[in-house]
Amino acid sequence: MRICIVGAGSIGGHLAVLLANAGNDVTVIARGPHLAAIRANGLKLLLDDGTEHVARGLRATDDLRAAGVQDLVILAVKANQVAAVAADLAALCHDDTVLVPMQNGIPWWYFQRHGGPHEGHCVRAVDPDGAIMRTIDPRRIVGCVVYPAAEIAAPGVIRHIEGNRYPLGELDGATTERVTRITAALTAAGLKSPILADIRAEIWLKLWGNLSFNPISALTHSTLVDLCQFPATRRLAFDMMSEAQAIAEKLGIAFRVTIDKRIAGAEKVGKHKTSMLQDIEAGREPEIDALLGSVIELGVLTGTPTPHLDTVHALTKLLAHTVAAEKLCVRAMTREVVERAVRAAGTQAPVAAA
Repeated sequence: MRICIVGAGSIGGHLAVLLANAGNDVTVIARGPHLAAIRANGLKLLLDDGTEHVARGLRATDDLRAAGVQDLVILAVKANQVAAVAADLAALCHDDTVLVPMQNGIPWWYFQRHGGPHEGHCVRAVDPDGAIMRTIDPRRIVGCVVYPAAEIAAPGVIRHIEGNRYPLGELDGATTERVTRITAALTAAGLKSPILADIRAEIWLKLWGNLSFNPISALTHSTLVDLCQFPATRRLAFDMMSEAQAIAEKLGIAFRVTIDKRIAGAEKVGKHKTSMLQDIEAGREPEIDALLGSVIELGVLTGTPTPHLDTVHALTKLLAHTVAAEKLCVRAMTREVVERAVRAAGTQAPVAAA
């Protein structure tokens, strides 16, 4: 299968190595030092089991239009980066090319091929002027929810942290030949890729955690286990998830686990920094609108109050604005830095460091 992965970062890189080494013809779209390293040495994947895998036969480019026609396009950029590449995706497509978007949060296509009273509604939080919906044919799309966690350890090197599950689903719930074929390719690459009859329900299940844990983590510089074990932030996460559940249920979504079980699952992950915290620490733009703004928008659409979501959204937006305006990298202080600050302040009070 000819596969182009648009955005060979943490998740895109994870998929690229495994799919290429399973015999697929893979092209990756990357930039800067990461692209240069891939061209020079291939793309390396450090799996969580300690094994190393290198894909040396990848084609790598920063010119999406030059990648050629593909059978499958995996869109692995962040939600706030889709609009910038949407118009160029047509250059990758023949009549039967399938597009699998892999963004967190409520996707732009949520109400496409949806049915019901909101059919075709544009989620403005992630597609403000409707340009993505106008550009990408929804008939090409197969939905996906991304569960693995990974990071770029160095240019050309992806470190896999945990997880290997990529559930897929047609937007109308059908089991088609094409979704079966994509699932087979992912399975042959060593991944878990069940076909779901309701991919939107799976989106909400993951989003439940992302809309609460991510912004709380970014605002407090805390890992998953820390914010889940601290009573006040655990309660805040619960309240935010409760508001989201009320919205989702009005849209016909049924959750297969309880909020407490979802929080307990996050707690078991341990000292993991969420992607939003990693973005804030690195001075990158975080995915606030896809994870929070979109849910608040759907709250308005369904007439559902969202006081906790509104408050955390406002605080996180201000944090992101400050980071961008001041060009900051808001990193947690080490114990050495904290102790030096305490000595400078002339106090011996005990302090904690991240």
